[in-house]
Amino acid sequence: MKQIDLAALGETLIDFTPSERENTFTANPGGAPANVLVMAAKAGCRTAFIGKVGEDQFGNLLADTLKENGVDTSFMRRSRVHTTLAFVHLSPNGDRSFTFCRNHSADTLLAEEELDRGLLENCKVLHVGSLSLTDEPAREATLEALRIAKAAGAKISYDPNWRPALWEDVAFAKEMMALPLQWADVVKLSDNEVPLLTPYEDEKRGAEWLVEQGAELVAVTMGPKGCYYKTRENSGYLPAPEVAVVDTTGSGDVFTGALLSRLIQNGFSLDGGLLPEMLRFACAAGSLCATRFGGIPAIPAAEEIERFLNQG
Repeated sequence: MKQIDLAALGETLIDFTPSERENTFTANPGGAPANVLVMAAKAGCRTAFIGKVGEDQFGNLLADTLKENGVDTSFMRRSRVHTTLAFVHLSPNGDRSFTFCRNHSADTLLAEEELDRGLLENCKVLHVGSLSLTDEPAREATLEALRIAKAAGAKISYDPNWRPALWEDVAFAKEMMALPLQWADVVKLSDNEVPLLTPYEDEKRGAEWLVEQGAELVAVTMGPKGCYYKTRENSGYLPAPEVAVVDTTGSGDVFTGALLSRLIQNGFSLDGGLLPEMLRFACAAGSLCATRFGGIPAIPAAEEIERFLNQG
């Protein structure tokens, strides 16, 4: 089969985002792995989604949206159980929290036997988050996908994407969220996730610990403060562009998709000269996403990101 640049396994869901009318919401396609794929596709990568949605109108909307944005949905499975829904709550500064309708819904039911081994053995990068680790059978399907892809030579990208409402307790969450680290080459996490995934509170020591565990690149996003990155050879901070933030939903995912697209296009080089430029592109992508409402509808085109960087 034709090689895929980036495959992502996990949830695609409907984000119900607050609309201008009080107590009303707009349905926006989203979900962290799906957001990552759309950004990478817009930046010129061949992408494919691995996951499950319901045989309902929301599932149809998600499948159509991914296709329209250049993501291969041939490996998407369907279920008679409903598609996952998330209600987004925004604070005045644009930060978001979530209420989920996800009690054994479609994305948690992806089974190991539904994985396409050919895809996993022919992707350059496999990206996963932690939401697929909350329930079986999706947990074992995720771990098996990681085993297959890593054994075939793929790079593994991991974003813990902490959602406290979806876990039984923090101790169990930490145990499950640590599982992908044994395969991870790229770890992207936010600053509030550092103490969940590492023994440390601050981003520098946490990122160093993750590199010691085997990661080639760790990127810690810090909202308006930008990001901190660490490899075996280099480290540093990069600022985020100043923008008018309205909704941060998907910004971290867009950062990840933009970064992975540049890594893939540069042969996964972590050269100290190239890497900061790739991370600036990722920071700009995430910042632009935060200036709009919704998940996938807020994702900028690569040309827009380049123009934004050139104006700066």
